[in-house]
Amino acid sequence: MPSPIDVQYARSGEVAIAYHVVGRGALDLVFAPGYVSHLTHVLENPDVSAFFERLASLGRLIRFDRRGIGLSDRPRDVPTLETRMDDIRAVMDAVRSRRAALIASGEAGAMAMLFAATYPERVAALVLWGPVARGVASEDYPIGESEAEWQQQLDEIEKGWGTRAFFEKQFAEVRGELVDDEATFEWYCETLRCAASPGAALTAHRMAMDVDVRAVLVAIRVPVLILHRPTMRTDAEYIADRISGARRVEVPGRASMFVGSGERTLDEIEHFLGTALGDAEPDTVLSTVLFTDIVGSTERAAALGDRRWRETLERHNAIVRQLLDSFGGREIDTAGDGFFSSFDGPARAIRCAVAISRSMQELELEIRSGLHTGECEIHGDKLAGIAVNLGARVAAKAGPGEVLVSSTVKDLVAGSGIEFEDRGEHELKGVPGEWRLFAVR
Repeated sequence: MPSPIDVQYARSGEVAIAYHVVGRGALDLVFAPGYVSHLTHVLENPDVSAFFERLASLGRLIRFDRRGIGLSDRPRDVPTLETRMDDIRAVMDAVRSRRAALIASGEAGAMAMLFAATYPERVAALVLWGPVARGVASEDYPIGESEAEWQQQLDEIEKGWGTRAFFEKQFAEVRGELVDDEATFEWYCETLRCAASPGAALTAHRMAMDVDVRAVLVAIRVPVLILHRPTMRTDAEYIADRISGARRVEVPGRASMFVGSGERTLDEIEHFLGTALGDAEPDTVLSTVLFTDIVGSTERAAALGDRRWRETLERHNAIVRQLLDSFGGREIDTAGDGFFSSFDGPARAIRCAVAISRSMQELELEIRSGLHTGECEIHGDKLAGIAVNLGARVAAKAGPGEVLVSSTVKDLVAGSGIEFEDRGEHELKGVPGEWRLFAVR
């Protein structure tokens, strides 16, 4: 790898994301690091440097530091999963990469899986190292860590980050496959210190804790390779069983993906990328669908009269379209006074629905809104399928002024600060099973 490397920045909203490009070839490879990273300092370890050198021999390698860590900006708020996903797109756009193989380590796996399901046309293949579908254990996901275990880790970071004692405990978990000398230990400590302040490390850990992408897995249609150590087997098996055609390979050892069987890891990646690249024109996509309509529109029209109601409806349509544009939504269809729209992120869709409802107060209109996130069939510029039907049924259950969402939407916006009230389980017409719905506060 060149030294010093040429670090550049991509704009993702108001945040600058540091990235580095090396190598060339027909295939782009985007590498998303897990937990904490530092574009330049990690290369001072010969094993890590050699790992990336070989990866760069396979094509154009694009590495970046996730927001909040390394050389990227450190925003004050904990970013949502969809916001972190946007950083991948921002980096790819900055380097003019239309389509790439996405390689993600550890905690970065969640945003990579969401990106692959949401933008399948931009992902040629997906490689995951030690991925996790959900951070905190629950009744229907007992393999996660308990809240008490997560809290203990957060407390240790807050009290000990940067100290030798803290890093020695972390280092002990991988010491068996690292060169056990003072120089390697110092590199390890300095990498973590450079990568994150205590606050940044806490934020990164909270992001990993809040993750829940279980509903996304069935919507991933690109070729997927899952690599993991024996200690990561349970999570890897859970994910592999739910992604159609996913290949799972267990790599011996207990260190990071860069050291201890690093060559085996690279062999698997090289073989996979040489044999499995996805379709550039997918027929399904993960999307959040939003349905809105005016409550009591017939009565309201009768009270206003034809001319005033037509003017009110035109103003309603203009406001909805303006807000869709502001929140990155796309109008799919309209019927009477209702809108069917799609978004590439559920938090944006919720905030748009709330903004629409509030904006209608000046027109003395009440709006009901329903949202669901799921795999949608692509038919030209239209979306179809069970996920669309489910979104429409959720909207039908909403009351005046209410924004109602499925449990899938609620799980995907964990950590966003959006609060919900449980509305219980419901049968939705034409959709099998019972669905738990939540109202946005």
